[in-house]
Amino acid sequence: MESLYLLIPLSIVLVFLIGVIFWWSVRSGQFDDLEGPGYRVVSDDDDPPTQAREKSVPKAGD
Repeated sequence: MESLYLLIPLSIVLVFLIGVIFWWSVRSGQFDDLEGPGYRVVSDDDDPPTQAREKSVPKAGD
């Protein structure tokens, strides 16, 4: 029974410590997408971006 007086507060402190470490890792970018930029480089997308295409196409009223 006396060991519970030590283990319960220790487990609560450990949960908070794990939460702080997880929060820090999410905020610092540890879980960012590392494969996405590599796939975008080799993707076969020859079309110009939509915004550039809209600016280059003359409108019917112009």
